[in-house]
Amino acid sequence: MKLRFLHNPVTDLAEADAFYRDVLGWEEAWREGDDTVAFQIPDSDIQVMLSVDPDPAGPMYEVDDLERYLAETPELTVTTPPRPIPDGAVAGLVDPAGNAWFVFDQHPEE
Repeated sequence: MKLRFLHNPVTDLAEADAFYRDVLGWEEAWREGDDTVAFQIPDSDIQVMLSVDPDPAGPMYEVDDLERYLAETPELTVTTPPRPIPDGAVAGLVDPAGNAWFVFDQHPEE
């Protein structure tokens, strides 16, 4: 499991995009359509992912195989069942204190 993203939901992607780019001076790492953009945190491997989806804010951890990870840790509280994302799948979870976090895998076609 490796921390890859900090998911920050936003209501206005253009406004959030301008803040991270113009105020913080961060560089865009990638964009997915009109609803998601990620910025590289300077001097870090972590990216901040801004999205207009309704999921709560939280860290996103990459695993080799999402279905296997969830099957091997049945004590986890899954709040959003696995759903497709580009080249993989993501699931939403909460820790015992109710903090949201996400687990995803990606398997780009070669």
